[in-house]
Amino acid sequence: MDKIVIEGGSRLEGSVKINGAKNAALPIMAACLLLNGPSRIKGIPNIVDIRTLLEILENLGGKVNRLNGGTLEIIFRDGENEDNYTAPYELVRKMRASICVLGPLLSKRRKAKVSYPGGCVIGERPIDLHIKGLKALGAQIETNEGYINASADNLKGTVISLKGKYGSTVLGTCNVMSAAVLAEGTTIIEDAACEPEVQDLANFLNKAGAKISGVGESRLTIEGVHELHGVEYEIIPDRIEAGTFMIAGAITRGNILLQNVIAEHLTAVIDKLREIGVEINTDSNTARIKVNNLYHPVDITTMPYPGMPTDMQAQFMALLCTIEGKSIITEKIFPDRFIHAAELRRMGADITVEGTCAIIRGAPSLSGTHVMVSDLRAGAGLVLTGLVANGTTHVHRIYHLDRGYEKFEERLSSLGAIIKRMPE
Repeated sequence: MDKIVIEGGSRLEGSVKINGAKNAALPIMAACLLLNGPSRIKGIPNIVDIRTLLEILENLGGKVNRLNGGTLEIIFRDGENEDNYTAPYELVRKMRASICVLGPLLSKRRKAKVSYPGGCVIGERPIDLHIKGLKALGAQIETNEGYINASADNLKGTVISLKGKYGSTVLGTCNVMSAAVLAEGTTIIEDAACEPEVQDLANFLNKAGAKISGVGESRLTIEGVHELHGVEYEIIPDRIEAGTFMIAGAITRGNILLQNVIAEHLTAVIDKLREIGVEINTDSNTARIKVNNLYHPVDITTMPYPGMPTDMQAQFMALLCTIEGKSIITEKIFPDRFIHAAELRRMGADITVEGTCAIIRGAPSLSGTHVMVSDLRAGAGLVLTGLVANGTTHVHRIYHLDRGYEKFEERLSSLGAIIKRMPE
């Protein structure tokens, strides 16, 4: 097991290329179960979550080839491995997004046996809406001994609402959409998630022969087709990784250029950084983050897209801990997602958590110490704080970070951070 060690105080400068979006890649890779023939998907990051899903797909009979430049070739063929429909606990427990194989398996092989998923501990994340949507399409679903057992002789289109307590379900929308593309008739998903990653999956499926309209809207219409074919496709840039590097530039009062960025996917993040006082200039596929000597405290509320992503909450908390004055973060997606606040307090941050709100009073300086990562984005927030804390910060349990950031410490080092990975 490794840790990351950071000597704080370096200003970041230079350029960094943003990888393809993890949260788009995973459901797109799972959707290859629906396709007949090889698909080549470009822009896939080399991270633990991707490798975990590749294991699951290979376990289900897929053939996987790694090509140059982050391209994966995934091959499923009609008539092969039709009796193989189990995604086992030992793989699914590693990553919640493994649940995205449920819809494609059920649609293509008429059966699916998928372990209840694992992943980061960021609060309750039920899959009841996934099950509700698939049942509406005609699936019979039971849970037994930690597995979801689903079957359907013939899925049929219907009208489904996927609105949940904290908004629409992203992975649930992906699962139901993937199941519906081969269903008989027309499916209408009301209250569908609108995130760019959901749009990317819809665009991928349409290129493979699906008939999905309303992409990017809360009402998706899916006309069932008989078959889908393999395609070549490039996934969108990772907006959360881009936002993380934006804050890395802002928190160190640096000057960095991000390449491979879709700014319109980051409107809420960019607007809030500008409100803080960060100078950001964007064009068609780049963003430059420049220092401003005067930053202001702000209030932030996480919301479904196009609002502030919950996956940026920990990174913004790190930045706000360095800005004098009172800021408030309200978490409306995962109300319990404040575990990292306790670790930031160990570094000298003044944070009070009251229910779904974190009240932050920025400190003039923070101190390096030993901190533990509780989840993927919390780990990013702790690393960002370590970049500016006085002295040395030791970030432990970084296997969470490796789930979603490729060579994070190496890329920060290339920008001037004094940071390294080393054995515990």
